[in-house]
Amino acid sequence: MANILFFEKPGCRNNSRQKAMLQLSGHTVETLNLLEYPWTKEELGCFLGEKPVAECFNPAAPSVKSGETDPYACSRDEALDAMIGNPILIKRPLMKIGGHCIQGFNMPLLRNLISLSPLPGAEKVVESLRMTDMDNCPHLANFSCTNQNH
Repeated sequence: MANILFFEKPGCRNNSRQKAMLQLSGHTVETLNLLEYPWTKEELGCFLGEKPVAECFNPAAPSVKSGETDPYACSRDEALDAMIGNPILIKRPLMKIGGHCIQGFNMPLLRNLISLSPLPGAEKVVESLRMTDMDNCPHLANFSCTNQNH
């Protein structure tokens, strides 16, 4: 089983489901507050990888939803600066599994790295946590990440 460093927004219901799925699959999850972590461009850049910059932004962040921040208008360097200055802009979760830095809960990618099969006896709990999309915020249409309690 894997040791997973999991950067979350405390109180995020989707992050709670994601962590539970990992734990019920037998993995050890160490949780860190994504909003308070002392990010550097180099470290955060490893998690963003080579994805298009706009895909690295949290679409539920207040400034993204209001149009104040346009993820499509940012260079990679500008995006990193903006995310370090306002970490709610970072699409989550961020996970470090061995030498792999991952942004988002990409099930196919995770299945290539670790088992997501529930431990014996945890099958029904894991099934109850399943959503059609474990990567995107289920509240996006009518929700904004306005504080640490959502």
